[in-house]
Amino acid sequence: MIDHKKYPISYAEVLKARAVVSGHLTPTCLTRYENLSSLIDAEIFVKHENHNPTGSFKVRGGINVMHHLKNTGINGVITFSTGNHGLSIAQSAAWLGVEATIVVPENNNQVKNRSITLTGATLIEAGKTFEEASAVVNELSEKENLYYVHPANEPHLINGVGTEFVEIIEAVPDLDAVILPIGAGSEAAAASMVLKTINPNIQIFAVQAESSSAAFKSWKIGEIVSSANTTFAGGFATGIAYEVPFEIYKNNMEDFVLLTEEEIYEGIALAGYYTHNFVEGAGASTIMAAIKLKEKLKSKKVVIQFSGCNASPDEINRAYSSRLFSEGWKANEI
Repeated sequence: MIDHKKYPISYAEVLKARAVVSGHLTPTCLTRYENLSSLIDAEIFVKHENHNPTGSFKVRGGINVMHHLKNTGINGVITFSTGNHGLSIAQSAAWLGVEATIVVPENNNQVKNRSITLTGATLIEAGKTFEEASAVVNELSEKENLYYVHPANEPHLINGVGTEFVEIIEAVPDLDAVILPIGAGSEAAAASMVLKTINPNIQIFAVQAESSSAAFKSWKIGEIVSSANTTFAGGFATGIAYEVPFEIYKNNMEDFVLLTEEEIYEGIALAGYYTHNFVEGAGASTIMAAIKLKEKLKSKKVVIQFSGCNASPDEINRAYSSRLFSEGWKANEI
């Protein structure tokens, strides 16, 4: 793991990362949705990170990491993931000519597994959870001289992810609030560092699965704790808050929203109904969070983030059978 004291996480480093990331990605669109604005009684914009080539924001961090590693003499990189981080590392490694090995839990989302293998990366299925998969990474990284790209405790990754928020603030300079999902926490850390540097008054709201709420519980008491992790939504499926991002975001969150599994499915339905986008559970959770935060968001300019679109067919089918997709209920009826 890179020493984050030697390699700082900062707004200045994000601006350097932007020059690197822009060589591979175009800025994702930031769209104002009139129907969502009416639903929530605020000016609602969606940052479509689901439109990135890998379908999630994480590729930004992957590109920046590979840029810094490609000429360091390593044999390759290895990481563990439920999908989006792994796909980010796999695709970024392919673009920059680095060998990649991705470890995922057993019974992982097959859509994400297939996407990872299509990049040419080696896919290993091991362990029943996100954390159990990490034990395999520790063993292989030492044995084969592979650089371990941690999904959260990686400064170059967080700085790369921060480029998203530079794009947001340039498009909406009078921004009042953002709503983000939290899993491992790299995005919440990046948002805290970039947005609070530019304007300390911008509010950052977090959303997490009720059945995988380690970040919320850690934030609530101010120190890292583990928690149960039984959510279907891969982007939320972490059983602990990770130290590097937690130290950055712990004092910068305005509030947390926890969603039930059914509410996460309903978020997928709402994303389809109101924006015509297929979005995965964690990625679509920000709509449901905005509805729950309606009173706090009233009349504000708010960016909600669609963080990923790599849902399985079963998840999409279940979500789209929801009453919310077919009927488009109003916020006070949800």
